[in-house]
Amino acid sequence: MVTGLISDYRISLRGACEVSLLSTSVWYYKHHRRDDGPLRFRIKSIAETRVRYGIERIVVLLKREGWRDNPKRIYRIYKEEGLNLRVKRPRRCRAAAHRSERPVFSNLHDCWSMDFVADALFDGRKIRCLTIVDNYSRKCMAIEVGQGLKGSDVVSVLEELRLFQQAMPRKIQVDNGSELQSNHEHQIKQTQVNNLFPRMSISGHMNIRWN
Repeated sequence: MVTGLISDYRISLRGACEVSLLSTSVWYYKHHRRDDGPLRFRIKSIAETRVRYGIERIVVLLKREGWRDNPKRIYRIYKEEGLNLRVKRPRRCRAAAHRSERPVFSNLHDCWSMDFVADALFDGRKIRCLTIVDNYSRKCMAIEVGQGLKGSDVVSVLEELRLFQQAMPRKIQVDNGSELQSNHEHQIKQTQVNNLFPRMSISGHMNIRWN
């Protein structure tokens, strides 16, 4: 507003500030933000060495070391670095509290996410869908629909992708569903897929959001 008054009506800066009810000190003020680099590095190092420590424990450790930064500032950096822990984790999955590096994929077929989706038809009959998504391009590689999908169906879908589309991933991220824990697991290994491992939260979010 002050700049517009000065350019349109050719009045002084003081006059423009008086008209807009703005103090001249506010106009001349330049924000000087502190460098968060050292504090950010220390917070990350604490979180890497003490993976079960949350924001409260990290604030206590920083105060013991002599840091006098506001807890709100520490929490802001803590969130920007993505170091948040789950507030409540299930007992059956104690590894949920550990931080894991988010994988970065740079090419097609570096990693696929495979998951099952349940739905129902208009007459109440339940159906299940096997979805396979490429984590880099977010492209849907295959969708298999049926009323009962088994481990053999997973193998056949992977074989069709390998034979007809010449598509093979380096890794496949899956959950611990019963369809992927059957006797056909050795057949999945024969499709030359190099690695099967439990899906991390980041890949789960990708596939669930796509579904």
